Amino acid sequence: MGAVVVDDSPSTVKAPDGGWGWAVLFGCFVITGFSYAFPKAVSVFFKELIREFGIGYSDTAWISSILLAMLYGTGPLCSICVNRFGCRPVMMVGGLFASLGMVCASFCTSIIAIYFTAGVLTGLGLALNFQPSLIMLNRYFDKRRPLANGLAAAGSPVFLCALSPLGQVLQHEFGWRGGFLILGGLLLNCCACGALMRPLEPPKNQKEETKEVVKAKPKKLLDFSVFKDRGFVIYTIAASIMVLGLFVPPVFVVSYAKDLGNEDTKAAFLLTILGFIDIFARPTCGIIAGLKWVRPRCVYLFGFAMIFNGFTDLMGSMSDTYGGLVVFCIFFGISYGMVGALQFEVLMAIVGTHKFSSAIGLVLLAEAIAVLIGPPSAGKILDATGRYMFVFLIAGTEVVTSALVLTCGNFFCIKKKPEEPHCKEEAAEIGEIKKLEDKSPQDEKAEPAEVEQFMKEETDKNGEVVTNPETSV
Repeated sequence: MGAVVVDDSPSTVKAPDGGWGWAVLFGCFVITGFSYAFPKAVSVFFKELIREFGIGYSDTAWISSILLAMLYGTGPLCSICVNRFGCRPVMMVGGLFASLGMVCASFCTSIIAIYFTAGVLTGLGLALNFQPSLIMLNRYFDKRRPLANGLAAAGSPVFLCALSPLGQVLQHEFGWRGGFLILGGLLLNCCACGALMRPLEPPKNQKEETKEVVKAKPKKLLDFSVFKDRGFVIYTIAASIMVLGLFVPPVFVVSYAKDLGNEDTKAAFLLTILGFIDIFARPTCGIIAGLKWVRPRCVYLFGFAMIFNGFTDLMGSMSDTYGGLVVFCIFFGISYGMVGALQFEVLMAIVGTHKFSSAIGLVLLAEAIAVLIGPPSAGKILDATGRYMFVFLIAGTEVVTSALVLTCGNFFCIKKKPEEPHCKEEAAEIGEIKKLEDKSPQDEKAEPAEVEQFMKEETDKNGEVVTNPETSV
């Protein structure tokens, strides 16, 4: 089990790869589940909200859109908070915000008020939990990090399978107001997960030296120097293009099945298939990514996952039967799970522990724009053409394009050895601490030049060396 303290200098402390890290992994699993599944699970209450406030479906859909926009768009704010206050306090406050937003929403009398409470406040709370949990996972795991990322990412499909039926039961038993109130209580578990995020500390004999080295370095609340790293720039561009098409098929596949003449329950079962496959795909991909030969080439495995996902969309555009859509959902669940398990693992490998807190915030901000543009643009294409084939074709093309940007960019533009430190500052800190650790009384030995001078003087006395213990070699 790793020892623990301030999380100011993660680069100077060796990741325990276990021990308390498994508790951190569990907390990250729960937070990832809430962050990704909650915006989709809230949609089960939309029909009651439409009836209550006399609005349209597009008006209620803004709740999920605002939740996702806050989760992605507040990335830099979360990075600043983490670098200033640490992961645990930020997550505790985020859990309170997430819960308070849903509780306040249960008393709202207008849809605008729900936008601000269930949308903005809860979305901000989930964002303040999601990003720090990934940062702590990165600090606690090194050799087993791909597996840890895969297991944590599995929280998304697991919670989606659990929260959607739970939401339907709550709506039936307590109405949308009671359901929002109970869900607000459930979100208080984010505070408990935040309490698990104990910051790592160095061993006692290194603690003082580490503090001295860290204090000498001014702390950056948001480190824009990550843009000097070509790998980070290529990753950010590729991820933004990918997100334009990645979330489109799950949004439209149920409607696609209904238009083919299938019943509502039968059409909705497609998402269950997709989620079930996704649950197993993410940890499995994490295990594969952790293999000795694969891990140094993890970015290319990520590129393969994106190409796999894009071609699945292209093949899915040709489906004209329910059986064809079932096959599409199976392969989409595998590829979608691979992408989910690898996306943050690759980012961690590119920028390193030292700059990950700033890098993830900037990446999520770039992805936020694509998240807001992607599904609505696909909806307009569907309205204009009336055919789902074009929606799936464009989504697949966008994801394949992002894969080509990532793989070609890394192959032709990156000339960096895997063994190199991720950043000069991190290497300098580690070097200074090692010097302090290795310092010993043997360092006070006489210089070779002084010994030679002494030997020369002894020789000049009688033309021969006086044999005594001090001059004998």
